[in-house]
Amino acid sequence: MHSLRPDARGIRAPAVPGAHRRADRRGALPGLMGPVGQAADDAHQPLRAERDGPAGADFSHAMLTRANKKSVGTTLRWVEADALNMPFSDESFNLITSAFGFRNLANYDAGLSEIARVLRPDGECGILDFGEPGGMIGKLYRFYFRSVLPKVGTLVSGVKGPYAYLPASVARFPEPSEMLERMRRAGFREATWTPYTFGIAGLYRGKK
Repeated sequence: MHSLRPDARGIRAPAVPGAHRRADRRGALPGLMGPVGQAADDAHQPLRAERDGPAGADFSHAMLTRANKKSVGTTLRWVEADALNMPFSDESFNLITSAFGFRNLANYDAGLSEIARVLRPDGECGILDFGEPGGMIGKLYRFYFRSVLPKVGTLVSGVKGPYAYLPASVARFPEPSEMLERMRRAGFREATWTPYTFGIAGLYRGKK
């Protein structure tokens, strides 16, 4: 879940009309991206941000196919991409955002470094993702999240995997203090975290 705003410089990236190209699958980051200047379509024609608007990028081919159908009639363009090896030039973007996808990365430090690489100086990133509250609320939340939700979700949907994966992915995600330190090490200044709903979710922000 990435959203980026373009600057004046161009990029080259595999375009995804119908979201049918595959990325190197070493990292997973469902998300949206806005193009910076230009991306390439199947014929490697330029996709200009000022003409075509923002683009979306995701690791999941199926999600991109669905997104492509839902965005018919808009200026969105879609790219299937690896968040740990994004097909964009250095210092390409003014803004990158990710919503509930960053924690799925196989390597958080590599993901932050890659975001920093494609951001231009003074560019900003925002990462919205799940967390775990502290105190008594946290204990109740963890019991529900880890013991109740997976069983109810599996019972209702008949599918076990996603409801077991979600609590596990949140549990392994760094605490806010650690995540902020990782952002600083990756080159982000003014790194902050804003909690929502007792810290069940939170927004990380940083400027390159």
